Amino acid sequence: MPEKTRRLPPLNSLRAFAAAAERLSLAAAAEDLHVTPSAVSLQIRQLEDHLGIPVFIRTGRGLQLTNEGKAILPGILEGFQQLRMALSLIGPKGEENVLTLSVAPSFAAKWLSPRLDAFTQAFPHIDIRILATDQLVDFAVDDVDIAIRYGSGVYPGLTSEHLLAERVFPVCAPQLLEGAGGHALDLLRNQTLLHDDSPDQDKTCPDWRMWLRAARLSGVDWRRGPRFNQSSMVLEAAVAGRGVALAKATLAAADLAAGRIVKLAEIDQPVEFAYYLVYPAERRQSAKCNAFREWVSAEAKAATEVAA
Repeated sequence: MPEKTRRLPPLNSLRAFAAAAERLSLAAAAEDLHVTPSAVSLQIRQLEDHLGIPVFIRTGRGLQLTNEGKAILPGILEGFQQLRMALSLIGPKGEENVLTLSVAPSFAAKWLSPRLDAFTQAFPHIDIRILATDQLVDFAVDDVDIAIRYGSGVYPGLTSEHLLAERVFPVCAPQLLEGAGGHALDLLRNQTLLHDDSPDQDKTCPDWRMWLRAARLSGVDWRRGPRFNQSSMVLEAAVAGRGVALAKATLAAADLAAGRIVKLAEIDQPVEFAYYLVYPAERRQSAKCNAFREWVSAEAKAATEVAA
C-alpha cells in the first residue's frame, strides 16, 4: 500500500465525499454542507489526490461512484456514525439534560411552542433549546439532538418518523366573513388574498390559482395580494383581518379553535409533504431524545384525533 494511503485524508474531504456520494450531486451536497459546489469539488479532488485514484465519474447528469468509491463509502459512513456516537456520550458540563431541537419556524411558533409547557411539566429535568430554522441539520457537526422537518420524509442516513399529515384550506378573520354575509365566493372576489411563499418546495401544496381551480371558483384574481415567506406570518395577517389566507391545517388549528379565524369552505386539499421527527439512529440511546420522541409523538396523535 502506498505510504500516502496509510495517512488519513483531511476530515473535510471525507465529509464532502460522503455527502456527494449520498446525493450524487455536487449542488445537493453543497446545500447539505452549507458550502458552495466549488468547495465540495475542491475537497473531493483533494481526496482523490491523496488516494491517487478517482472516486467519482463526472457526467453531464451528475456524479457516479467509481468501483473504488463504492468500496470505501460504507466504511467512511460507518466511521462518521461511530464519531457521532462517541461525541454524543460527552458534552459541556451542565449540558447533559439540555435537549437542542431544530424545527421549522412556523411549526415552532404555531404548533410546538404552545405545547412546550406540557413537556416541561412531564420532564422537569430536561431543558429544551429551540433552534427555529428552515436549514437542514448536519448532525455530524451541528450541536443539535433532534429535528422536526416539513418534507417528504426521505433524509439519507437518518431515521425519520411521521408525526402529522397536512392539508390546506382558506381561512379569514370572523368579521370579514360576517361582512360578506357569510358568502365565501363573494369574500374571495372582494377581499385581499394572502399568499404563502414558504420555502418548502412542496409542489403538491396548492397556491391560490390551484385551489380556486380545484374548487371550481371563477371570477377571482388569484394574482393580487401580499406574499409571505413563512406560513405563520400568513396566519397572523389573516387573524388581523388583512385578507383571506390559504392555511395549513396543522398550523391553523389553534387559531381556529380559539375563534381568531374561521374556515371558509369544506374543500380541503391534502398535500404530500408532512411533518417528520428526524434524527441519527444512535439518538435512540439518548434518554432525553427518547423522552422527547415519545412525548411529541403522543401530542401529534392527540392532535390528529381532535382534527378527525
